[in-house]
Amino acid sequence: MNELWNIIVAVILGLVEGLTEFAPVSSTGHMIIVDDLLLKSKEIFSEPVANTFKVVIQLGSILAVVILFKDRFLNILGLKKEINGVRKKGHRLSLVQIIIGLLPAGVLGVLFEDYIDEHLFTIHTVVYALIAGAVLMIVADFVQRRRKHTAIDTVDKITNTQAFLIGLFQCIALWPGFSRSGSTISGGVLLGLSHRTAADFTFIMAVPIMAGASFISLLKNWQYITMDALPFFIAGFISAFVFAVISIRFFLKLIDKIKLLPFAIYRIILAIILIVVFL
Repeated sequence: MNELWNIIVAVILGLVEGLTEFAPVSSTGHMIIVDDLLLKSKEIFSEPVANTFKVVIQLGSILAVVILFKDRFLNILGLKKEINGVRKKGHRLSLVQIIIGLLPAGVLGVLFEDYIDEHLFTIHTVVYALIAGAVLMIVADFVQRRRKHTAIDTVDKITNTQAFLIGLFQCIALWPGFSRSGSTISGGVLLGLSHRTAADFTFIMAVPIMAGASFISLLKNWQYITMDALPFFIAGFISAFVFAVISIRFFLKLIDKIKLLPFAIYRIILAIILIVVFL
């Protein structure tokens, strides 16, 4: 019975990770509510094992992006000229622009990793980040509605300068609870991209930085993936992958229609729940 419950916990946590990692709602805030309050995986396994598990399920979410954007990634690497059956001619999103977008958060992440881990992973800081991120999203939607020119409708039109500036917005996501998607999509919209284009660039840019951070963390904690915990890890990984595929497809179909405001309202509600329950 305990083993069955462990698998159920893993599937639920994978579901939460998959549904929230790439939506602008903060997967960190949801993990705090679902795991720390309801499931308490750190009581099932030791804290290092539970933390390593969260890295593994994040890799499941990353794999979902790789699968869904496989044509785009192959195109960026020069291995394929067609994206979803359409041959790309002229300017296209390049690996250079991805690297430019990754540099700011990558550098700051390395410099301040220990400080972030020690001081920013608290309920208070996550609540503040949820609210601050909601404000940024509301501002981005307001600016987009007031803009007179047509928004950029494809990642192939993103300039090096825009890629770098979006990378600067991604730095805000080092603040746990702010949301990588929330910061970069908002930044992209403020810089003149459509919501869908900003989301596409966000997901593409997320893969290398998230995969790199996850693999480094796994190398440091490889010893915690034991035979006893392996079914827990596998169930969580598969669950995160499946629900991330569902979430990303649904999100990309809706984002240009509903914009960021509904997610901003949801974040504020989530922050209120955290305040009531934990503070």
